[in-house]
Amino acid sequence: MSSSTAPNLIAAVDEARQWDRLMQMARLGAITGADGEPGVNRACLTPLDREARRLLISWAQGLGLTVTLDEIGNLFLRHEGSEADAAPVLTGSHMDTQPNGGRFDGIWGVIAALEAVQAIREAGVATRRPIEVVAWTNEEGGRFAPGCMGSMAYAHFKPSNSWDAVADPAGVTFRQALDEHLKAEADLKRRPLGGKPFAYLEAHIEQGPRLETEGKDIGVVTGIQGSRWFIVELRGETAHAGTAPLSLRKDAVQDMIRAITALNALMTDPTDVLRFTVGQIEVLPNTSNTVADTVRFTIDFRHPDKDMLIANGDAIEPTIRSAIKNCEVTVTERFHALPVEFDALVTDAVEDAATAQGLSSIRMPSGAFHDAQFMVPLCPSGMIFVPCRKGVSHNPAEYSTPGQLAAGARVLAAALVELANR
Repeated sequence: MSSSTAPNLIAAVDEARQWDRLMQMARLGAITGADGEPGVNRACLTPLDREARRLLISWAQGLGLTVTLDEIGNLFLRHEGSEADAAPVLTGSHMDTQPNGGRFDGIWGVIAALEAVQAIREAGVATRRPIEVVAWTNEEGGRFAPGCMGSMAYAHFKPSNSWDAVADPAGVTFRQALDEHLKAEADLKRRPLGGKPFAYLEAHIEQGPRLETEGKDIGVVTGIQGSRWFIVELRGETAHAGTAPLSLRKDAVQDMIRAITALNALMTDPTDVLRFTVGQIEVLPNTSNTVADTVRFTIDFRHPDKDMLIANGDAIEPTIRSAIKNCEVTVTERFHALPVEFDALVTDAVEDAATAQGLSSIRMPSGAFHDAQFMVPLCPSGMIFVPCRKGVSHNPAEYSTPGQLAAGARVLAAALVELANR
């Protein structure tokens, strides 16, 4: 990007316009948090999701962007370059939220990408390569687990039909919901699944406290730690709480406690780098005076070191089996993504854009997984982080200021132009 175009482009990023679009999106699925904060519950492949997508599409079409859709519902908004056949630069994130989510996680990356493209067009900045804004399907995994289905399918990490039988709490399968969704968007032009982008860049709130704590404007994300997700099912035997002797019980809850205690010992890390979470527990028959015969619980295990991720992840099932006493157990791994490092082509473009605009930045890894993780094998990839208040995310209290988000969008716009003119 030449110095003559930089000021014009940066000035074209409209802080108020970006904020207004975010707030319009936040009304679709609006909820109120425990302390009165405005949040969002907008699950993927729901009518609310489709309403949000139609709003995005209306903005894109108003700018003259071309809208296309692939077989898993990934949505693309294309800004043409001077060389139509050149490999495009992709940028975007996701539009779905957690059930008790905030107004910025995911959706800001999509809105920031649109804002950056609009600024590029309004500033009259030419790009050799096309730029495509993408909204990935089901990044959160809140309704259908695991997350990142859209980007995994796009990258051919897994076939797009891999999750057809995955059901939400109401018993609706992913395939049923996707078919309904695609039918509702049948008017949109279809495109083949996958592609060969030149680069991928995703903007996101940090979801952690480091930028705020260190007083930095921009996080230049260097990579994403690995993740492994499991479902554990313990099967015992129902009995009367008042009459069944403890020595004869096959109590699934007690075996769950034994299993989690053993897993906590396995996952002990004095450096506090490892992340181990049991976040969801289902107990049946779930009555106060009955011994539970079934327990299902989830495991979310993350680590930036590949060897540690593999070793501790592989030890989860034997650790559980050695800890339980009375129940049968099934351990199913439902998500496995190794750590990734982002390419210097993208991280340098982000850092240079921040420096040129007088913004402070630090290089940092991502603890959360993102769609960018699955783009790494396809093309040089990277992410831009902006601060969020107290590091809170997946919560209605999640918040970044209009100014912080505008700064991120300006860095994104400049980095996209740099990449798209390579």
